[in-house]
Amino acid sequence: MKIEYNEEEIEIKVSLPVLPLRDIVIIPHMIYTFLVGRQFTISALHEAMVRDKQILLCAQKEPATENPAQKDLHKIGVVARILQVMKLPNGTLKVLVEGLIRCRIKTYKKTGSFYTSRIQVVPPDNSSDKEIEALSRMVQELFIQYVRLNRRIPEEVLLSMPAVNGYQRQADTIAAHILMKMETKQEILELEMVKEQLSRLSEILRSEIEILNLEQKIDGTIRESLSKDQKEFYLKQQLKAIREELGQSDESTNEVNNLREKLAKIDAPDEVKEKTEEEIKKLSKMHPYSAESAVVRGYIDWILALPWNIVTRDRIDFGEVKSILDGDHYGLEKPKKRILEHLAVLKVAGKVRGPILCLVGPPGVGKTSVGRSIARALDRKFVRMSLGGIHDEAEIRGHRRTYIGSLPGRIIQLIKQAGSSNPVFLLDEVDKIGSDFRGDPASALLEVLDPEQNFAFSDNYLELDFDLSTVLFITTANSIDG
Repeated sequence: MKIEYNEEEIEIKVSLPVLPLRDIVIIPHMIYTFLVGRQFTISALHEAMVRDKQILLCAQKEPATENPAQKDLHKIGVVARILQVMKLPNGTLKVLVEGLIRCRIKTYKKTGSFYTSRIQVVPPDNSSDKEIEALSRMVQELFIQYVRLNRRIPEEVLLSMPAVNGYQRQADTIAAHILMKMETKQEILELEMVKEQLSRLSEILRSEIEILNLEQKIDGTIRESLSKDQKEFYLKQQLKAIREELGQSDESTNEVNNLREKLAKIDAPDEVKEKTEEEIKKLSKMHPYSAESAVVRGYIDWILALPWNIVTRDRIDFGEVKSILDGDHYGLEKPKKRILEHLAVLKVAGKVRGPILCLVGPPGVGKTSVGRSIARALDRKFVRMSLGGIHDEAEIRGHRRTYIGSLPGRIIQLIKQAGSSNPVFLLDEVDKIGSDFRGDPASALLEVLDPEQNFAFSDNYLELDFDLSTVLFITTANSIDG
């Protein structure tokens, strides 16, 4: 049978040598290169070269089959023309072929050392109508999108498309360039109607474009993440190099690590730990010798040094408490009895939301030493704060961190000095508190002593609530008249 191919008339033989292909589907009008290594395929190739260089190329259903029978081959193959054969050092042949036309396998038999087949040529479908034209344009547009999205296909492919004449050849050219499974390519090869081919190509291209768009989206997300990580790594390396040049390579890092270790060890409320972690992060980004870093470092040190949930266990043997009070002070029976009553109520109730002991008497009668004896009797820490002559409210509540040299108030300072959150806290000379333009310390003291407020005492410097409800406050005065 004679066919016209690129303005050339070619005689297609009825019987041709067969070359079964493992992992490739040949499409008409396209040029392919593949390797041939099996002995019977090499023999078929030699036979074709001796004749007129025509050979039947047909894909195997299972690539692993070594000696395929007719049932192992697809029914539709392609008659191809051998353009070049080159022998490689390992004995295999590298073959360059050009697909000519589809054909149907009628018979398949072994002739000597190779297989031959009688074929029936499938004539090209030269149909043309408006629906085919519309399908053709749509497939071309989809193919352009596909090529631009797919990095593995060179855009030069699009330059050759306008020169392709005929809908059948256009469909074959597009099918040859789409990266898809062998089964899908064989399916398109077996479609004889050009309308069916174009419809199937449009479905495949839409699906591939959707997948490629998703790939690009995922790739973009990963690239953005990687570029961010790479940028951070690069900047950290630069920062490390700068610090090494300045001779401060490990100081700041070690300090931040030490602070984090201390934070992990302290027993403190969650909001305290969160606030401290924020300040440590802020410190890690500062220059170690800047004024601001010194303020932040001092603030963190204060938080870490406070006994947030550290409490001492009280001595509950009141016979021993009484003996300690008697041993420290002779007489003073009424004050000692009142003290024992107060301690007994504390033992039964746990926390007393009521009166605070106030020891009243002239100077030198032993008010302060009684307070110290109470602490020793209960086996608690003892701290003392003299209120005589205090005029500034900041002595109680502390200064805000915006001030240079700011510190917590004396209450928080003495709690830190005690090392526990439940010491015996003696407020000495409570009747000598003054007030002026700097504020009224007596009013600030109300938040410290009032059981309704002192469970969340807020120091201006810390800006965190500290629980003073477990502290045993004792006040002293020289006169009840104030």
